[in-house]
Amino acid sequence: MTASVESTWWVVTDLDGTLLDHTYDWSPAKDLLRQLQELRIPVIPCTSKTAEEVRVFRAKASLHDPYIVENGGAVHGETFDGDAWELPLGPGWTELKPRLQCLQNELGEPLRPLDELSEEEGLQLLGLGGESLRQAQRRCCSVPFVPPSAEGRCRLQALAQGMGLTVVQGNRMGHLLGPDISKGKALATLKRHLGAEQVKVLALGDSPNDLPLLEVADVAVVVPGPDGPHPELCSGIASGRFQLAGAPHAIGWDEAVRRILRIEAVAGSP
Repeated sequence: MTASVESTWWVVTDLDGTLLDHTYDWSPAKDLLRQLQELRIPVIPCTSKTAEEVRVFRAKASLHDPYIVENGGAVHGETFDGDAWELPLGPGWTELKPRLQCLQNELGEPLRPLDELSEEEGLQLLGLGGESLRQAQRRCCSVPFVPPSAEGRCRLQALAQGMGLTVVQGNRMGHLLGPDISKGKALATLKRHLGAEQVKVLALGDSPNDLPLLEVADVAVVVPGPDGPHPELCSGIASGRFQLAGAPHAIGWDEAVRRILRIEAVAGSP
């Protein structure tokens, strides 16, 4: 199944920190994901993960809809015949990686790229090791990096803009992208590609790199972490532009999607 103009709603969701907790568990939403697929309501991951990582998640969750990867760097999907397609939206990793070194030199603080982290560092910083870490390191259109100090993050934004680049901040890593790349713009590209400009979007996210997605959604939900919502998303919640899920991660995700789309739990399900 692929997303189509026949769908009234798309559920467009961040993964890490939103549907997945920091141990990468999403089991509380397993039944709802199955129900959404049965109802032919597309579930479209919109994530900082690589396409390789998302394909693994889609297989586990039995999802068949398009997906947006690397913070909007590319859109992927499959035709009704099962043929894969890809829409790259910005420069590739080989072009971006040297630019991170230039930014590091200008900033005067280390910007350690994800692909240079050791197994031990990957486990410590991301909870990823082995093939899972290598899948996250094999980037196509972004360069994740260990973020600098709080003061350095503010300066880094200005430096990146001066170079015509984009830097976004996730829960754990910063991400260097090409000019004008974002989750929101990638979603607009996907809508045009499928001729689905009129579809309604329920978007869910948890961190600043989700803002461009939440801002273009018809209904936007912030999924909090264990300590509450990210501070940079609180103004949107306070203004009423964003709704706040009632619990962290998959539990809150499940509650919010069921409430907004009016989907009842199946008898006997948790």
